[in-house]
Amino acid sequence: MRSEKFNPTLDFARKLDSRDPLAPFRQEFYIKPNSIYMDGNSLGLLSKRAERALLNSLEDWKNHGIDGWTKGKQPWFYLAEQLTERIAPLVGAAADEIIVSGSTTTNLHQLIATFYKPTGARTKILADELNFPSDLYAMKSQLQSRGLDPKEHLILVKSRDGRILEEDDIIEAMTEEVAMVILPTVLYRSGQILDMKRLTAEAHKRNILIGFDACHSIGAIPHSFSEWDVDFAYWCNYKYLNGGPGAVGGLYVNHRHFGTSPGLAGWFGSNKEKQFDLEIEFTPASTAGAYQIGTPHVLSMAPLVGSLEIFAEAGIDRIREKSLQLNQYMMDLIEVELADMGFVIGNPREDLRRGGHVSLEHKEAARICKSLKENGIIPDFRSPNIIRLAPVALYNTYEDVWQVVQTLKTIMTEKQYEKFVNEREVVA
Repeated sequence: MRSEKFNPTLDFARKLDSRDPLAPFRQEFYIKPNSIYMDGNSLGLLSKRAERALLNSLEDWKNHGIDGWTKGKQPWFYLAEQLTERIAPLVGAAADEIIVSGSTTTNLHQLIATFYKPTGARTKILADELNFPSDLYAMKSQLQSRGLDPKEHLILVKSRDGRILEEDDIIEAMTEEVAMVILPTVLYRSGQILDMKRLTAEAHKRNILIGFDACHSIGAIPHSFSEWDVDFAYWCNYKYLNGGPGAVGGLYVNHRHFGTSPGLAGWFGSNKEKQFDLEIEFTPASTAGAYQIGTPHVLSMAPLVGSLEIFAEAGIDRIREKSLQLNQYMMDLIEVELADMGFVIGNPREDLRRGGHVSLEHKEAARICKSLKENGIIPDFRSPNIIRLAPVALYNTYEDVWQVVQTLKTIMTEKQYEKFVNEREVVA
C-alpha cells in the first residue's frame, strides 16, 4: 500500500534524500556523469575503496613477487579466510562456516559433489523452474556424472503464475524420494524472497538436506543461515557486494557438516599448516575452508577487501531499510505516473517477500530497456518481458528513482522505444 505521506514530486524525492543516513556512501562510488545506474543486482558499481584494495594487491605483486603470499599490505595466503570475518554478518553465520572461493557454479558443483548422497529410494534433487539456469545445469551435470537421468531424478517445482513460488508447493514436493533441496533465496526475475527458515525446518523434518543460492540476496537483505540451520549456501560477490566482474564467490557450510570430505578435493582446501608439506594424502581444513579447490584468484578477490569495509560501516540492517524504502517509492511512482501504459509490477509487494529490485513487466520490455540506455539509464532486461530496476541503497538516491520513472513516462508518451527491435542485446 502507498504511504499516505507519498508525494510524486521532485521536491518530495529531494526531501527523502536529505534525510537519508546512508547518503554519504554515494561519494564512495564511481558514478558516470549524466547517468543513472539501476543494474546493481547484476553488477555493482566500483567503489574507490575496492579500487584501492585491488591496487594494493598489484603493488604487493610488483614489490614482493612470490613473497606476496605472506608479505605486503594484503598477504594472499590467508586472504580468503580473512574476508569471511566481514561476510559473516551479511549471511548470519560464524566466520569459519564461510569461505571466499570459486564462483557460483563451481561452488554449487562442490556442494552437490560433497553432500548429495543418493541412498535407496532417496535419489532425487528438488529445485524449481524459476531458478537461474546455471544452477540447473550444474544439478543435471552432477546427476549425469552418477549415471542418473535428470528427467527422472531432478524435480522442478512449478510456479502457479510464472512469477513466484509458493512455499506450500515446495514443501509438498519434499517426498521420501528427495535427498537434497536446492533453492534460490531470492528469485532472479521477480525478486521474491523465499521463506528460508520455514523451508529449512520442513526439509529437516523429512531428513532432507537443503541449500540456497544467495546470489540475488547477499548484500541486499539480512540472512540467518546458522540460526535457521541451513545446511549450505553459495553466492557470487559481484552484484550487491560490488566485488567486480567475475569476483571470487563464496560458500557457507553449517558447522555440523564439518569433517565431511569435499567431493571435489584440491590443495587450497588443505589444513593451512600442512598445505605446503605437499603430501600425497589430502588433509582438509577443519572449517568451510576445506571446500576450496584451487589457488584463489587474488586479483578477483582483492576488491572485496575495500567493498566489505563499506558494508561493515553501513550495516546490512540499514541497507535493507533503505532498499525497501527506495523500491516502495519506485512502485508508488510507477502506479501514479505510468498508469494505463501497459506496465505490470511483477514482484511481491510485501516487505518480507520482496528482495532488492523491482520487476517491471511490459510486452515491449527489450525495446524499452534500449531506450532507457539511450536516455542515460542502465536497467536490466530478462526475457521475455521483464525490466529489472535495482535502486541500490549505497549509491542510488530517491531523485534517481524519480528521474527513472519520469524518463519511462517520456519514453512511452513519445513512443521512443519504437525505433528499436524488441530483442535482447548480446548481454541482456
